[in-house]
Amino acid sequence: MASGSWEEFFAVHLPPTDFEDNRSLLKEFCERHDKHGNRIALVTSGGTTVPLEHNTVRFVDNFSAGTRGSASAEYFLEHGYAVIFMHRQKSLEPYTRHFSGQKLLDMLELNERGPNTTITVKPDSVDVLAPVLARYKAAHAAGALLHVAFTTVSEYFWLLRAACECLARLGPRALLFLAAAVSDFYIPKDRVPTHKMQSESGAPVIQLQLVPKMLAPLVSLWVPSAYVVSFKLETDENLLVPKARSALEKYKHKMVVANLLQTRHHRVVLVKPDASQEILLTREDVHAGVDIEASIVSEIVRLHTAHLGGPSAPSAR
Repeated sequence: MASGSWEEFFAVHLPPTDFEDNRSLLKEFCERHDKHGNRIALVTSGGTTVPLEHNTVRFVDNFSAGTRGSASAEYFLEHGYAVIFMHRQKSLEPYTRHFSGQKLLDMLELNERGPNTTITVKPDSVDVLAPVLARYKAAHAAGALLHVAFTTVSEYFWLLRAACECLARLGPRALLFLAAAVSDFYIPKDRVPTHKMQSESGAPVIQLQLVPKMLAPLVSLWVPSAYVVSFKLETDENLLVPKARSALEKYKHKMVVANLLQTRHHRVVLVKPDASQEILLTREDVHAGVDIEASIVSEIVRLHTAHLGGPSAPSAR
């Protein structure tokens, strides 16, 4: 089924319950960093869900753990940007991504001495934990990192538009790194049942509708001066660059990071209006745990700096 307009989408779907609180946080964050002349990167990360019931038990999910976004947020912070990290609830986050699962607990020692119990870091884990902890503490001490969480595709779009409204005041100092895996399809709210679908009723017939392409109003209306980077994930190499270039021509933004599902952790293509650039990790890089996001972000920061016609970003404060 054809998609409606983005205005219709917002008219049908109400904002999330904590929307005003998040909007206030976004407004304060952007105003504070704008006052200091800082650059702000909005990094979106993780997948969105499409509920199949209002009291949601079942939903359609988009595949994404938030690996790309959480790593990239760290590298933007290292380059002096303040970062709005807009992420799927319970997906990977900057800094804590290094210690997912039981890895952190394996680094700790429990010391029980009479009535006093202390927890210490194992000596052989200090060199691993300390640098990450130091960067985390520095980012938060500087007030340079703001977390905003979403789950559903409608929550994501409401928060994205609110963030753009706040970022518009920064003009070209705002950078959008749209790495979230956003649903292409959804079910209009008036067609979603209130309660859990019952299996006794037989297999449901679910008709999905195309999600309006929010990149169009984002680039042309919401943040027309921002440096916007979108993402394209494909499974067919032959479609990868042509579809990325088609998106650039259609929406007129600055870059598409194109990646194949099978090779996304060690190869991407940065597609710009006038050229394409491949970033490829060697086998040694992969084995050494090198993040490809370090190279992606470094190149985007270089191009953003050139776009601004100035020196590197000052440290966010």
